[in-house]
Amino acid sequence: MTTFSVSDIPSLAGRTVVITGANSGIGRVTARVLAAREARVVLAVRSPEKGRAAAATMTGHVEVRPLALADLSSVRAFAENFTEPVDVLINNAGVMIPPLSRTADGFELQFGTNHLGHFALTNLLLPRIRERVVTVSSNGHRVGAIDFGDLNWEHRPYRAIAAYAQSKLANLLFTTELQRRLARVGSPVIATAAHPGVAATNLLRPDGRRRAVHLAQKAAIALFTQSDEDGALPTLYAAVAEMPGDGYVGPGGFLEGRGAPKPVGRSARARDTEVARRLWEVSEELTKVTFPERSL
Repeated sequence: MTTFSVSDIPSLAGRTVVITGANSGIGRVTARVLAAREARVVLAVRSPEKGRAAAATMTGHVEVRPLALADLSSVRAFAENFTEPVDVLINNAGVMIPPLSRTADGFELQFGTNHLGHFALTNLLLPRIRERVVTVSSNGHRVGAIDFGDLNWEHRPYRAIAAYAQSKLANLLFTTELQRRLARVGSPVIATAAHPGVAATNLLRPDGRRRAVHLAQKAAIALFTQSDEDGALPTLYAAVAEMPGDGYVGPGGFLEGRGAPKPVGRSARARDTEVARRLWEVSEELTKVTFPERSL
């Protein structure tokens, strides 16, 4: 497939899709599009109230279930209560460059939410997943590094951007190792990844200080970003299009910031299979959740 748009998505009648963080941004667009294509869509969200408000704007079969990725007890409860088959799991939710914060389990918030929460959720649901796991990363992974000596920023000065980049690199390494393990046990499920480019909602809005500054900010956002609707296309591609396991999709335009989705490359660090295996092992230790090999 050389081009991709919403019109390329076939009917998904009979399929169940779980999307984390689907009450806003590209997750909300992804949910709306898949529900309109007749999928049963489950919004797995931290705030059920916001989830219900989002679901009310969608057509089709849409459900809302509570899930706080920053609390592993919530992740376990979600998985225990979700007994139905899942065709596609979309690990979309995430936090981006907050002040230093900790999850309920004491992990740095971005690493704990963006990576560890999704790591645990995926492995707990995996025996019920039938087709695909899609994990949303970021072009920011390119400046990321996995610091095994201080994954949770307990011993070094906290840098929010570096912590975010580490978590997004972890998303890609997770996808690589998940695909390796799935292939090893002969599972038909594949793991894919996507990044949205630069969606306008991910940047500071023009702050309205001086008119010249305001106009410059507005022009920069228009030049280098795209809407949530366009930002969701790589995720939709990774969820439904023909692609190999461990495939990675992003915008095809300038610096992968915007444009139609297509397969894209990743950093050398994101291709390090030994680091991917080590990160998996450490993630199992931290979450107390393991790959359910005997159940696949």
